[in-house]
Amino acid sequence: MIYHHARVPARKELIQVAGREVAISNPDKVFFPRAGYTKRDVVQYYLAVADGAVRGVRGRPMAMKRFVDGAEGEFFFQKRAPATPSATWSSTTWRSPTARSAECAAVRWR
Repeated sequence: MIYHHARVPARKELIQVAGREVAISNPDKVFFPRAGYTKRDVVQYYLAVADGAVRGVRGRPMAMKRFVDGAEGEFFFQKRAPATPSATWSSTTWRSPTARSAECAAVRWR
């Protein structure tokens, strides 16, 4: 017998961030299992500290450490900037001491 599982679309929650509407996919997904913090909790924390945190990184090349299955799961580093800039990030060129370079995301905030 063959079972076909229909993929259920991720639930999204819309929030206001710096005057813009942003969708959070799977807001109830537990991201830190031991503490029980959800993806929504993590987003709310980042919003609470954003002004101070971004002040130190604005315009600098960034790499994102991404955890697809929560903070205790496997991760990967996203070093390259996505192809289309947004209102909250742009791209900047990172240059290494050995003259290598890459287009990385750079944070913009308000």
